[in-house]
Amino acid sequence: MLLAALIGLPHPLGIIVAADATTEQRESFKAVVKALDDAFKSRRAGRLDDASASVDQASLEFAALVKMSTPETYDKLLPTMKLIEREHAFLQLEGASVLPLRLPARPPGKAAMASPDVSQPKPQPTTATVKKSPLNNGDSFTAVIQPILVSRCGQCHVSGAKGGFQMTSYETLMRGPAAGVVVFPGDVIASRLIETIETGDMPRGGGKVAATELAALKRWVAAGAKFDGPDPQAAFASAAPGTVATQTDAMMPATPLVKRATGKETVSFAADIAPLLVANCTGCHIDSMQTRGGLNMNTFAQLFRGGDSGAVVTPSSGDTSLIIRKLRGMEGDRMPAGGRSALADDSIALIAKWIDEGATLDGASESQSLTVMSQLAWADRATAPEVTQRRGQLATEHLALANASKASVEAASTDHFSAVGTVSQATLKMVAESAEKIVTDARALVGGTQGESYFRGKATIVVLPKRYDYSEFAKMVEARGIPATWNSHWHFDGIDAYIAVVANDRDEPETISQRLFTPIAALAMATRGGDVPHWFAEGLGVTFAARAKGLLARDARRKLETEIYAATSAMDNGKMFLDGKLSPEQSDRIGAALVSTMTDRSRRRQFDALLRELETGLPFEAAFEKAFGVPLGDYVDGWLRLVRGG
Repeated sequence: MLLAALIGLPHPLGIIVAADATTEQRESFKAVVKALDDAFKSRRAGRLDDASASVDQASLEFAALVKMSTPETYDKLLPTMKLIEREHAFLQLEGASVLPLRLPARPPGKAAMASPDVSQPKPQPTTATVKKSPLNNGDSFTAVIQPILVSRCGQCHVSGAKGGFQMTSYETLMRGPAAGVVVFPGDVIASRLIETIETGDMPRGGGKVAATELAALKRWVAAGAKFDGPDPQAAFASAAPGTVATQTDAMMPATPLVKRATGKETVSFAADIAPLLVANCTGCHIDSMQTRGGLNMNTFAQLFRGGDSGAVVTPSSGDTSLIIRKLRGMEGDRMPAGGRSALADDSIALIAKWIDEGATLDGASESQSLTVMSQLAWADRATAPEVTQRRGQLATEHLALANASKASVEAASTDHFSAVGTVSQATLKMVAESAEKIVTDARALVGGTQGESYFRGKATIVVLPKRYDYSEFAKMVEARGIPATWNSHWHFDGIDAYIAVVANDRDEPETISQRLFTPIAALAMATRGGDVPHWFAEGLGVTFAARAKGLLARDARRKLETEIYAATSAMDNGKMFLDGKLSPEQSDRIGAALVSTMTDRSRRRQFDALLRELETGLPFEAAFEKAFGVPLGDYVDGWLRLVRGG
């Protein structure tokens, strides 16, 4: 019999399944059909954003349906997937932004679920053991692909950052721009890098990718988009017009070995040097749209790697280090450039002394943003009231940017929060009181002290009366758009710690609480350690909200499950997730699933141990391994095998 008839929804899909289809299967298929219908109607009406969201939802619901299906049912469901693919293709042709589409694999059959097997961890590849492609066979990244990318795309996306996308290394290429990943290993059709070249959209400015080069790019993607060099973070050489500028293994300068601080140093990198670099190098080498001279200094590791001229730091040799010679004007153009004032002699001497003492690192990790590292160092030395005061100043600056209508701003203060916003005092008080109640519950999971030091100073809650105001806040303060379904989120950068939320006089206290559960718990976790990953903090927030008084309704839980399933489909292994190769949304969904396993009753003792280790200042991955007894990558791989039934 037709499944469409089973669910009582006439639709020309003609999908035949067993007559004993479960209620959950019927509901899932009904959701697929509805999303497809919505996509078709929205596209015909010209509402491409709505159509894209509906197609994305249809594919997620279909993935969930496949997960609960037998191999035989899967075969009968394939025509439905063809309809999703067709609608997806129509939207792509019309220029709509849709998620990459992946056909779920045919299920092998039902398998019993068990706890993640982390007792015998699977070896996790490191940077030094990245799988290598055979050289000179058409899909070598360093010998074939990198020269093509640098010569054809270099002016706009290696030396520059047109469209917000800069690929300065294999790592940044695979991470993609803020809009999403452009290379999907093994999936040529979904890889936007290939699509833009095939359609002629790229490269621009009269350049052209030869047919043989396009074929090589396709072979490389199809073979898994593998890397065969010594360091996936190594910078591409800057590109001159019409040249093929690449660094072979022999050309690449050796990267100095990063050493941790011993405690005997008189100069702190995090507290003394990082703030100097952030203050004087931002715009050209830190948080820059165009990296000058191939030198990216966003992180300690990138600073140590150097640029086109080689390493800029030579440990134990301050006077001869290139960075000191450039700052003193002894080699090439004096830095900083762009009309900025030269650094004071004592500031340069301080950097030189840090190098003479071994150029050691006392921040959380070599991959942490220097901006965040310097701000954390300041916060560690400041009192909680001093941090609260600084956050208040930042909140005033943020609202000045976002409050175009010049609406009056109200303020209120509680034990843990400073609430501000363009709302009534009554609304502000209701939000603050709801937040205080949630902190009481969150402390049972996250721990922490009572009062102002809970968030290392009071956290700010920015309350905005309308969804439009909330969207404008994200656009003006964070320079990003936010999903249409959001009405709250959190932010932490080492000093600033805030929650932005939509609330007004018409909202019930329960509604406001639902919007605050996830960001409050996530912010509490993010402020616990120096390098807590965003996915971990967000995952804990989602887990906390899901468990708090049954907050997630059945439909919301099913949507979360389908999104988690879709995210795992994009993962080859745990390293891909931990290295940031997934989209932010996918990482957050994987994080929610992982943290849920880490905080269940059987592992609560280990989770509590993790929190204690973070409080001592231990880097997150080291703290995790000490608490759980296995490397984080092995734990993620064990979870992934469980999810896939392997």
